[in-house]
Amino acid sequence: MNLPSRQELALMAITLFWGGTFLIVHVTLRHCGPLFFVGLRFMTAGLIGSVVFHRALRRINLAEMGAGVAIGITIWAGYTLQTYGLQTISSSRSAFLTALYVPIVPLLQWIVLRRPPRLMNWVGIGLAFGGLMLLAGTGATQGGFGRGEWATVLCAVSVAAEIMLISRCAMLGDSRRITVVQLLVAGLLALLAMPVAGERLPAFSWIWVAGGIGLGAGSMLVQLAMNWAQKAVSPTRATIIYAGEPVWGGIVGRMAGDPLPVTSVLGAGCIVAGVLASEIRLPARSKPGSDEE
Repeated sequence: MNLPSRQELALMAITLFWGGTFLIVHVTLRHCGPLFFVGLRFMTAGLIGSVVFHRALRRINLAEMGAGVAIGITIWAGYTLQTYGLQTISSSRSAFLTALYVPIVPLLQWIVLRRPPRLMNWVGIGLAFGGLMLLAGTGATQGGFGRGEWATVLCAVSVAAEIMLISRCAMLGDSRRITVVQLLVAGLLALLAMPVAGERLPAFSWIWVAGGIGLGAGSMLVQLAMNWAQKAVSPTRATIIYAGEPVWGGIVGRMAGDPLPVTSVLGAGCIVAGVLASEIRLPARSKPGSDEE
């Protein structure tokens, strides 16, 4: 079993950050609408990136602009579709359907990149997906299949597309410039979607100001790290690592006083086992008649 690379450790740190944001987002959304919060968060992230990397942005080219716009659209679509779905389905059902991105990514990698995942990648994917189902709860698979469910399935496709695009587009130029563009695009589209969704501007609150700006700064670092790390980490491997997000979310929630059912503990264990399993490299079979050293 190989030790994690710097890029893989960065992706693991990202899942820790994501898991820690569950509680912050939950509190902040009591004081503002979801699209406003997403817009504030990503516009803040993009503006911070514009200030920090203003010199690098002067040399931006069309390929980097296109990459940033494409990734930004998938980020916005994922958040928007999930929000729309949550209006009519339970959070556990949403979590289960969103987790479909775990098996979708390796299939897209196979189809688009012509790179079939290794056997132990499939084992890791199965363990991670099973763990996510346990974390989603018993109500995740109950009920019919309406507009909310279809919207959340499309959300999972958007998340898978984001992971694939980052792996492909990160190679097209400077990660800093691509990151700034994708953040600004995601934030702007969220704000423009507010009147379409009938969402109004919230009353002023220091809570959504602090939450939006704080998570905005974190999102800038996270997206930059993703664009850098996925230059060296395959989409399938990155997906298995990202599946650890709810594990950290559960740990943070438990520290805040939320109950932690046995199924959640088992689910977290499956996800961790999936990450470890995907690191195992089986020895290559020697060809018949070849001499063994």
